[in-house]
Amino acid sequence: MKRSFLVLGLLSFSTTCFGQTTTTDAQTLQAPLSEIRLLRQDMQTTTIAAQRAQFSSTGCRGRKRLSRASQRLDDARDKLARIQDERKHVASDVKQTEDFINNTENPAAQRKELEDRVLQLKTRLELLESEEQQRQTRKNRGRATTRAEEVRLERPARPVGAP
Repeated sequence: MKRSFLVLGLLSFSTTCFGQTTTTDAQTLQAPLSEIRLLRQDMQTTTIAAQRAQFSSTGCRGRKRLSRASQRLDDARDKLARIQDERKHVASDVKQTEDFINNTENPAAQRKELEDRVLQLKTRLELLESEEQQRQTRKNRGRATTRAEEVRLERPARPVGAP
């Protein structure tokens, strides 16, 4: 009989212990689980805010780069136009001076002076043609840079942490 009470007591005690442990474990695990969920939400919110800030910052830098590239392109175009205009005037002066030499009777001293003037104008014309080629190259490079910046600005940025 003592044994039956002992067995019955042990069985009821162990059932009570297991039942209490299960509810306590569930309650104990519920609090950290809720905290982990809140931390996860905070982390997602922070990540989204960081992405927005990065997009905004990247957009500002991109617009500044595009503005500088456009300004350099405009400057190159202006300088090229001025050089082309000057080259046309010098070429016109060369032609007029050569025509004047060929179509009129000039004393030897005046003819020599005019021929020297043509030589100077032709030298200047060669320099202008060389500079025009350099400016054309700069303009083309500026156009390519501006287009690259436009494409870069239009392309969507990669999200934070993306490969």
